[in-house]
Amino acid sequence: MDNTDAIEVLSALGQGTRLDVFRLLVRHEPDGMAAGEIARALDVPQNTMSAHLAVLARAGVVRSERHSRSIVYRADLDCLRALMLFLVKDCCAGSPDLCASLLTDLTPCC
Repeated sequence: MDNTDAIEVLSALGQGTRLDVFRLLVRHEPDGMAAGEIARALDVPQNTMSAHLAVLARAGVVRSERHSRSIVYRADLDCLRALMLFLVKDCCAGSPDLCASLLTDLTPCC
């Protein structure tokens, strides 16, 4: 990931509804959710949700798959991982002990 990619991802996630969508999809990994389910869960009109999902997909934050008549969306965890690594790549100027609290906070999610 480079600056341009990171800015695109952060811009996509920098809007409240889109951030809520991404966090919801992370919670529903690995199954994902249909677009209509996402709209209902977040109480957002389906046409508005489609626009939000399109922004997230263009940024590479979510992926979609067609399952018969539904489109199922999933969080792209590889993109999340790449963004996280990009943001902390030069963390602590080579002093890993300074990053210990960050690693401790991230460990429970795994």
